[in-house]
Amino acid sequence: MPRADAQACLNAGLAALQARQPDAAARAFRQGLRQAPDAAALHANLALALEALGDWAGAEASARAAVRHAPALAEPYVNLGGLLTRLRRLDDALAVYQAALAAGVASAALWSNLGVLRASLGEDDAALACYQQALALEPSHASAQFNQAYVYLRRGDYARGWAALEARDWYAALARQLPWPRWQGEALAGRALLIGLEAGLGDMIQFCRYAAQLKALGARRVGVLCHPPLAALFARLEGVDAVYALGSEIDEDWDVWSPPLSLPHHCHTRLDSIPAALPYLHAEPARMAAWAPRLPPREAGWRVGLVWKGNPKFENDAERSLPSLAALAPLAALPGVQWISLQKGAGQAEARAADAPLPLWPLGEDFADLADTAAVLRQLDLVISVDTAVAHLAGALAVPCWVLLPAYQTDWRWLAGREDSPWYPGCLRLFRQPTRGDWATPIQRVAQALAAWGDGRAPGLNPICTTPPQ
Repeated sequence: MPRADAQACLNAGLAALQARQPDAAARAFRQGLRQAPDAAALHANLALALEALGDWAGAEASARAAVRHAPALAEPYVNLGGLLTRLRRLDDALAVYQAALAAGVASAALWSNLGVLRASLGEDDAALACYQQALALEPSHASAQFNQAYVYLRRGDYARGWAALEARDWYAALARQLPWPRWQGEALAGRALLIGLEAGLGDMIQFCRYAAQLKALGARRVGVLCHPPLAALFARLEGVDAVYALGSEIDEDWDVWSPPLSLPHHCHTRLDSIPAALPYLHAEPARMAAWAPRLPPREAGWRVGLVWKGNPKFENDAERSLPSLAALAPLAALPGVQWISLQKGAGQAEARAADAPLPLWPLGEDFADLADTAAVLRQLDLVISVDTAVAHLAGALAVPCWVLLPAYQTDWRWLAGREDSPWYPGCLRLFRQPTRGDWATPIQRVAQALAAWGDGRAPGLNPICTTPPQ
């Protein structure tokens, strides 16, 4: 088979990758390599196919082969470094990037990836320097522009952070479907603005608070397009006139639309001007009444909700979720606490296991949507959660919540070094891992904090969060 056929195999494999058929892609790339064993592009793309198949060792071997066969090109180093980073082999990834630079190989993508690695290690100044190198090589490099946002926002430098966040493009598919122009911060007096769906449930809960501010800026009408599980909850969102679940028909009475994560930028939000009046979401009284009989009796002790796992599809879920419910076993010794599982999906089976390390009331599995979750949260004394949408929902409802945060790639919205959140003042308390993988330390701190309010005082941090549930 001539080398022209190796190119045909490469094209066929790329088409299969595009169609999300990694098995077929791997076969095509391997067929091509039999004819052109030194073709770096075939090795590099075989690595992508094998990674999609979960063959990590094979993916690494192919990625390293791509580097060997194209040592003067940046892309093989970028791909290998990215793979090793995803495998959390951070020192190995750093060595790959450094080897590329030592060999005189550089590109905006390489510098940007190195910046992400530095930021993940908490080396913010080094990360920003990497992004500046990337932008010096390619001023319009969107990933480098966007990646700066993580560092700036984590530092609380919102002026530069929100501006850098505008380089993201993950809302592009939605933008193509909405017929109205995107709001760019111009005057809203007399205009109707639709807040579009963006990112995850927690993002929507956190940033749809801006509906009330948009009304204060003169918008005559504000709507929200959201994930279906949020629709009933957002019907009670302050400042909102219309709520649409994704896939439902949207009326045409809109002048502009905006992704929710662009609202802080256009509203010029700074640390001292976060719209943080709580609560801005409210549970439905009828749903609260329906759930009340399923809750443990209040005289039996404090009602504390637990969330120990997030959505496994989230890119950093292995870091933010607890390995299992067993990690919370140190809390079981605390007297006078009724533990309520708010888990839905991942972790749900653990809540009902006969050998569960804590005695749980497993309610989360029966939640139909986030409005049900809100109805239960509003009747709890405290929520203990990993970094998931439930933590944001608790804050938005002004329910006390203690959040367990990972050391690796801690989400920027929790800022750096703080034990509180200006987005949910007085309601959220943050318990951080001191080092990657160490959940024992923050959970022990949680146990100590729980024991400290055994004298009958509520666990909240200020009066807004200590109002007895209705």
